[in-house]
Amino acid sequence: MRKLFTKAAFAPLVLLTGVSAQAATWELDPGESTVTFQYSYEGAPYEGAFKNVQATFDIDITNPGACNFSVTIPIADIDIEQEAKDFMMDIELFDVAQFPTASFQASKSTLVSLKSFTAEGSLTIRNQTHPVAFPFTLDIEMYDGQPRFHMTSEVTIQRLDYGVGQGYWANTSTIPNDVLIKVDVYAGQ
Repeated sequence: MRKLFTKAAFAPLVLLTGVSAQAATWELDPGESTVTFQYSYEGAPYEGAFKNVQATFDIDITNPGACNFSVTIPIADIDIEQEAKDFMMDIELFDVAQFPTASFQASKSTLVSLKSFTAEGSLTIRNQTHPVAFPFTLDIEMYDGQPRFHMTSEVTIQRLDYGVGQGYWANTSTIPNDVLIKVDVYAGQ
């Protein structure tokens, strides 16, 4: 029943955009996409952005449960105030010299409601990999005569689960453990 609902939900989008009903590989458009993170330091809110993110999404919009998401984030390309960035690159936080990238991989997603899904995958930061349920909304649109998808998401992770915060930085009274990741990305075929 759920599979039938999923196909029925996406049928108008397929007809409207002319997107093939077969699986396709979608590539992230870095110029149109943003991946940001929010945290607080001594009670003050801060935000930074992950730049030069590379991602491919193998997904059939009529069967989004069968997917393959592969995302690579170059940590050294974080866009944030320079002093904060210097700290973040250090061995006690991201240790970028030893762990230059973070990654997210997912091979299945489930339909939550019309245009709303949850990808079941794994997030790796430093040398720590943990399962992550990644909720997202997905819209298909036409752009310059070509179909593209627009994916948005918000997920909170625990930085200490990934070793981001050792020594002095393990203190959650200065930097809380919660980090909010916000995704607003576009991808085309």
